[in-house]
Amino acid sequence: MTDIARLPKPTLDVWEWQFDGHCRQVSPEVFFHPEGERGNQRRSRDDRAKAVCDTCPVLKLCREHALMSREPYGVWGGMTEEERIRTLNQRELAS
Repeated sequence: MTDIARLPKPTLDVWEWQFDGHCRQVSPEVFFHPEGERGNQRRSRDDRAKAVCDTCPVLKLCREHALMSREPYGVWGGMTEEERIRTLNQRELAS
């Protein structure tokens, strides 16, 4: 029999947590900024996205996914791109 331990897990097992995300009920435009958005407009949109994340049952899984995969765009797990970069840099300094 072939050893399948080294193969990746089935996709559903890896991503199933996303079905429970509150973000599925909101337009993706809330979580991903349009080209050139800055200042108060961007902060306001980020705050709306984070408010959705605040009560989400998969917040921690989403955040860890975003940090582990180094998601380059959007609000994931209640964190913006800049917040994820800062967190990753702090983790690197601590290790």
